[in-house]
Amino acid sequence: MPDLSLVIQERADQAAQLILLCHAAGADAASLLPLGARLSETFPQATIVSLQAATAADAPQGFDWFPMADVTDQNRPLRVAQALPALQAAVRGWQERSGVSAAATALIGLSQGAEMVLELSKLQPMLASRVVAIGGRFTTLPDVPVAVTTIHLLHGKQDELIPYSHSVTAAHHLLDMGCDITAEVVPFVGHELHPDLIALAITKLSTHIARHLWTAAQEAAPNDQGTNTSG
Repeated sequence: MPDLSLVIQERADQAAQLILLCHAAGADAASLLPLGARLSETFPQATIVSLQAATAADAPQGFDWFPMADVTDQNRPLRVAQALPALQAAVRGWQERSGVSAAATALIGLSQGAEMVLELSKLQPMLASRVVAIGGRFTTLPDVPVAVTTIHLLHGKQDELIPYSHSVTAAHHLLDMGCDITAEVVPFVGHELHPDLIALAITKLSTHIARHLWTAAQEAAPNDQGTNTSG
C-alpha cells in the first residue's frame, strides 16, 4: 500500500497509544480530520494517523479499500480478503514507526473503513486491542471470538446505506461468544460522521474498561467478608 497516510498527531518522544483511522468508500484520509482533531484533544500522548486506501474509487472520486462496483454478498468476502493484507501491513508499519504495541493500538473505521477494521479484528495474533466501527458491518460474522479486547459498534438509526441492524446482529452474536462489546444506535443520524457519533467514539475509548480488566480487579480484590472472631 503506498503511504498516503495523513499524520494528524505524531509524538516526538515515545507515544503512549497509536490510533489509526480508516475512511469510508469514495473518501480519503482528510475526510476524517474532524474525528482526528477530537482525538488529539483527548489523547495528547497518542500518535494519530488517518490511513488512506490506495485504490481509486470507481465513482465519483476518492479511494476505496475494496472495489464497490457490482459488489454482492457473494463476492464481497473475496474482495475484502484481498484488501486486508495491505491494511494489515500498514497497521504493522505504524506500530513499528511509533514503537506502540498491538495492546495499545486502536483502530477506528467509518463505513467501508469500519468493515475493514472489523475484519482485521478476526486476525490472529491480535492486531489492535480496541476497534471502533462507525456505520459499518462485518463482511461475515466471526465464527470464533474476535482477537481484539473490545469492539465498539456505533450506528445511526437512519443509516440507509448500511442499516443499523448489522450492528445489532453483530452485537448479539459477539455477546453470545463472550466477547467484550458495546453497541450504540443513535436516533436521527444517518450514514455520516455525525458529531454525536464522534463524541460516542471518544467516550468509549476514554472511559470503557475492558471486561478482562474488571474480572482481574475483582479477583484481586480482598475478601470483604473476613472471619468473625468475636465471641
